[in-house]
Amino acid sequence: MASLAELARLHTDLDGPRLAHLQRLVASWGLLADFCFSDLLLFAPVAGAETSRFVVLGQVRPTTSQTLYREDWVGEVLDEVERPLVARAYRLGEIIEGEINLSPLQERVRVLCIPVRWEGRMVAVLTRESVPSVGRQPGELERIYVEIFNRFARMIAAGQFPFAAEDAESEEAPRVGDGVLLLDDRGNVEYSSPNAVSALHRMGIHANADGMTLSELGFEESAVRTALAIGAPVTEEVERGPVTVLVRCIPVLEARGVSGGVVLIRDISELRRRDRLLISKDATIREIHHRVKNNLQTISSLLRLQGRRLASPEAKVAIEESVRRIRSIALVHETLSRDAGDDVPFAEILRPLVRMVEEGLTTPDRTRFDVVGDAGRLPANVATPLAVVLTELLQNAVEHGFGTGDGDGDGPAAKGSVVVELANHGAHLVVQVRDDGAGLPEDFSIDGSSGLGLSIVRTLVTEMGGTIDLYPGPGGRGTTAHLRVPTAAVRSSA
Repeated sequence: MASLAELARLHTDLDGPRLAHLQRLVASWGLLADFCFSDLLLFAPVAGAETSRFVVLGQVRPTTSQTLYREDWVGEVLDEVERPLVARAYRLGEIIEGEINLSPLQERVRVLCIPVRWEGRMVAVLTRESVPSVGRQPGELERIYVEIFNRFARMIAAGQFPFAAEDAESEEAPRVGDGVLLLDDRGNVEYSSPNAVSALHRMGIHANADGMTLSELGFEESAVRTALAIGAPVTEEVERGPVTVLVRCIPVLEARGVSGGVVLIRDISELRRRDRLLISKDATIREIHHRVKNNLQTISSLLRLQGRRLASPEAKVAIEESVRRIRSIALVHETLSRDAGDDVPFAEILRPLVRMVEEGLTTPDRTRFDVVGDAGRLPANVATPLAVVLTELLQNAVEHGFGTGDGDGDGPAAKGSVVVELANHGAHLVVQVRDDGAGLPEDFSIDGSSGLGLSIVRTLVTEMGGTIDLYPGPGGRGTTAHLRVPTAAVRSSA
């Protein structure tokens, strides 16, 4: 289904500011539908049709009552014959109420048409549509809620609602069904809904609220004072013991200024309790990663001490390789200990990995390392093996591409460069490690390689569900390692 902006662009001549006003209205009109227990529809005149045809840009159903329409009216284009009250309200710029026959329902519908103004100009018409009530007197709650809606309707017709600087509603924003307090222009409570009274009781406030200010009840009213002072909605959290409520105060405006306010109250104690549990759990997980990193560093240090006591050059090399692999895993846990969540920005791991390989060179000035692109954020179960794989590939590029320079003492290393290129292509994460060194032997096969490093690489890549291939670089110079990891285990940096 097309959005409001798309429908407006297709059928109307609404410009940016006027369209933004309607978008703000639609973003907040669930509140209005709940107050009037009715469906709301938004009509805008079709471009070039003057006031004879209108397109339905939006529709909302109430959560406090049954909906009148099972079908979706959004996108429908209706003429003046089908919607005479809408056309009349738009032409006159006045609130008009009446009844019409709608063929889909085969019954009469009571319609209240409210002109929508922006900076004094007619923009659209908002309709409240319901079945006429016959032989039933509304209760106090229903009567007061409808009166609140009527006050907002007058604000819409005067161009005072929605508020230009209204704060954005979150998913936690209180709704009409959570609890309503109606205030006069001095902040005294004129009416408290049953759910609002229950919320106050949970906070330990049992006094009758009618005629009193929230501060007199012992309730923090900074949101109310601010909203009535600036004439714009304000949302704040209020804590009282173990209870946390979200308070949203919406000022009611008239020609003479602020005439009162509507306060919505939602008990979010359980949500905040869960948030605290998640924060505590996250802190615990990060502490575990920190301790794992420390333990790995301790093991690395012990291996180095052991390596210094060895006389065999081969044993020393094996120890150093093990230390390097352990350090690459420790880098992942170190990053996880700083970041909340189960994934990590791989760039923060790759940079230290490259420096670690550089530190192992006896002539680091003869080999240049470059990193191109970004792998984004990776789950820990991908970042850890990928870090080990890249460590092995970088080390292989140095040892086999440039001969020496890693401490084997056989002579000066050849001069060259190693480039790590990363790209997330949606379907796969692609990683390439390229060097311009000596290249591969003519009969080289990665599957037939018996080296421990490449064996580790093959095993880890297979476990990630990826593929790896080694082949000569451009012009037969150097070596390129091409790695692909499926995105089922990878999340983009966006």
